[in-house]
Amino acid sequence: MIGQLARFIVSGAFVTALGVGVYALVALGLRWHPQLGNFLAYVVAMATGYIMHSRWSFRDHGGERTGGTKLKFVIVSLASLALNSFWVWLLYTKLQWGRGAPIVPMLFVTPAVTFTLNRQWVFR
Repeated sequence: MIGQLARFIVSGAFVTALGVGVYALVALGLRWHPQLGNFLAYVVAMATGYIMHSRWSFRDHGGERTGGTKLKFVIVSLASLALNSFWVWLLYTKLQWGRGAPIVPMLFVTPAVTFTLNRQWVFR
C-alpha cells in the first residue's frame, strides 16, 4: 500500500500540474471564459488520471480493467470535484476565511478520500 500511495502522490501531482496547464492555456493564453478552462482542465485531468492510476498507481492492485472500472473512476472523479466545490463553498463563501482557505483540504482531505475510493472500490 505504501508503494501505491507514493505512486498515487506522484501521478496526482502530475495530473494537477497538467490541469493547471490546460486551464492557463485556455483561460489566459486563448482568453476564453475561465469556466471553460476549468471544465477542459477537469476533463483532461480525469482522463489522464484514469490512465496513470489504472496503469501505474494501482497496477498491482485488482484485476481486469472494464467499463465498470471506468464508470467507477468517473464517479470518484466527480465526487472529488464535488468535494472540492464543497470546500470552496464552506470555507470561502460561508465562513469567509479567504480565497486560499480551501487549498488545505483540497491538498490533503480530497486526495486521501480519492486514494481510498480508488483503492477500495475502483481498482480493487
